Amino acid sequence: MRDDKPIFRRMGDRSVLIELGDEISPTVNEKVQRLFFELDRLKIDGVLDLVPGYRSLLVIYHPLVIETEVLKKRIQDACSRLEATRLPEPETVSIPVVYGDRHGPDLQWVAQYHNIAPRQVIDLHCQPLYRVYMIGFTPGFPYLGEVPEALNTPRRETPRTSVPKGSVGIAQRQTGIYPVDSPGGWQIIGWTPVALFNARRHPPSLLQLGDRVRFYEISAEEAGQWQT
Repeated sequence: MRDDKPIFRRMGDRSVLIELGDEISPTVNEKVQRLFFELDRLKIDGVLDLVPGYRSLLVIYHPLVIETEVLKKRIQDACSRLEATRLPEPETVSIPVVYGDRHGPDLQWVAQYHNIAPRQVIDLHCQPLYRVYMIGFTPGFPYLGEVPEALNTPRRETPRTSVPKGSVGIAQRQTGIYPVDSPGGWQIIGWTPVALFNARRHPPSLLQLGDRVRFYEISAEEAGQWQT
């Protein structure tokens, strides 16, 4: 980031975007996390929702309850004390994955793109302890980073109209899991039997901002016996 001051951008007449950095990094994302928890703790009248991203936080508010300039001042005050904001201890979640074949239809393509064997793709994908940078796109969809540079893979040129629930994909330095059947353009290399989103669960999303995720390989037979 060019300096330590947050950048405010108006997003329509009832929301403001606060940018806390100009790069995707754990340090910047932690600032976003701290601001999210600080504003959530303050319970400012008129603030309707907080939506964290990789390097920014969207604040949705009621303009008849709180004026924009008053809200910006409250946010600036919160930004000045982020270092003192206590964060919850991150959960570390291990996610089993069936790689390749019908569960990972793009595994072979990813291997060919990088001129490596499918086995190496799997090993590289299971190597990092990933950070949950944000939840979005569909309910419970975790954006995880970063995959090793050796797996930096472009999205599909033509997105699929339907990607099965539980699919594990790669897009550039990101990896993620589709919590529900949905369209998608990520390279699908595997599938997990773990349920990422359940509206009856509290919280409904298995993974939260700032959590850690590690993938490990299982067989299709083991996946068939998985209980979620």
